[in-house]
Amino acid sequence: QFCSSLAGTMLLEVFLVLGTLLIYFFFSKKNEETLPFKDGWWGRGQKPVTKEDSSVRPFKVETAEEELSDLFRRLDQARFTEPLENSCFHYGTNLVHLRKVVSYWKNQFNWKKQVEVLNKYPQFKTKIQGIDIHFVHVKPPRLPEGQAAKPLLMVHGWPGSFYEFYKIIPLLSDPASHGLGDEHIFEVICPSIPGYGFSEAPHKQGFNSVSAASVFYELMLRLGFNEFYTQGGDWGSLICTNLAQIAPSHVKGLHLNMVSVSKLGLSDLLSVLLGGYFPGLFGFHHEDVRKMFPFLKKWLYRILSESGYAHIQATKPDTVGCGLNDSPVGLAAYILEKFSSWTDMEFQNLEDGGLERKFSLDDLLTNIMIYWVSGCIVSSMRFYKENLQKGIGTQKHEKLTVQVPTGIAAFPNEILHIPQAWAKKKYTNIVSFHFMPRGGHFAALEEPELLAKDILQFVDKVEKGQLWKKK
Repeated sequence: QFCSSLAGTMLLEVFLVLGTLLIYFFFSKKNEETLPFKDGWWGRGQKPVTKEDSSVRPFKVETAEEELSDLFRRLDQARFTEPLENSCFHYGTNLVHLRKVVSYWKNQFNWKKQVEVLNKYPQFKTKIQGIDIHFVHVKPPRLPEGQAAKPLLMVHGWPGSFYEFYKIIPLLSDPASHGLGDEHIFEVICPSIPGYGFSEAPHKQGFNSVSAASVFYELMLRLGFNEFYTQGGDWGSLICTNLAQIAPSHVKGLHLNMVSVSKLGLSDLLSVLLGGYFPGLFGFHHEDVRKMFPFLKKWLYRILSESGYAHIQATKPDTVGCGLNDSPVGLAAYILEKFSSWTDMEFQNLEDGGLERKFSLDDLLTNIMIYWVSGCIVSSMRFYKENLQKGIGTQKHEKLTVQVPTGIAAFPNEILHIPQAWAKKKYTNIVSFHFMPRGGHFAALEEPELLAKDILQFVDKVEKGQLWKKK
């Protein structure tokens, strides 16, 4: 009788434990499926008791003559240091080539003409959570009868800007005119991250990628978009990922041209050691092996050699930022180096950094001028501190999966390659993963047609399979 009673008690305890685990699984899963919306106040001083002005105001880029005169004075007075012989871009921006860029900037670059280019697409500002948010909003010039445009939010990163998307916007808003068909036509919204370009910088500490995602979610709702697609690389990738975690029922699909994973399991760590020898065992494609191994050279050493800027910006951004904000030549050297190495690491072996192999000097200087005339370099760099100061892998969004249909375009010259086998631990609903034939970090500016085609095929899969309804 004692034995049967003991067995009954043990059986009851087992059921209680299993029941508790099941309840915990269902309730905790439900609670952790979405990321909390961050309703912050980033304006100056205390949040007012009156309701925030939610009007959307037209905006145009304008530069006063005094600003241009000041710029040319600073360019004229720049001090250059002689580079080491045959150093190319291995020590950073080559100062012989920088002199050539500055000469072009002073004598040939036409900022007023580029301002006209910037203003060719409608731009607006609206106040959200206490700060002015700048965005480009392009509607299709034509729509086939009975067809609606699909809203697409595109988010840039550092040291880029909304201008990165100027070459891809017409391919998405008017694809038929560019030989891409008319089955999917987009209404494109490209905001400037707060603290970048013409979006007001946060006045308080703590504005991170979740904050930006929450602001952009409000922006899309304010514009009347209840369901929309998102696309991003660099910080834009993380912001769009966070938005998909905050509002999975509103984001129909998430397309990324850069993926970062901050949490790796035991099998992933084993794949670092053995993946080069047994790729099939870890779900690696032969392209994964080519881009990742030998791991020390193609991953660890690359992180060490290319992440110095991130460490500075994640710790003391204002210190180096004040120098860059005071010197247009220093600002150009800092930004151009990233456009060289992040487009193709092999460009470090060239005296001109390969900068004009993929971009025009007008495009490069337009992006730099956006940083200069807005004075945003310091606030843009602070975004690293806000996102990284608490450590990698410590934030709630890093621990949550993304269940929104996801498309990933893996460009071959991206700084670090993340295999699909790793990405799917974070993005559980990858419906499209493509190894792109060419291109690097600034994909929208460098290879707009390739990126546009990948976005279109991804959206086609989501729409035809109604995959957003199966999340």
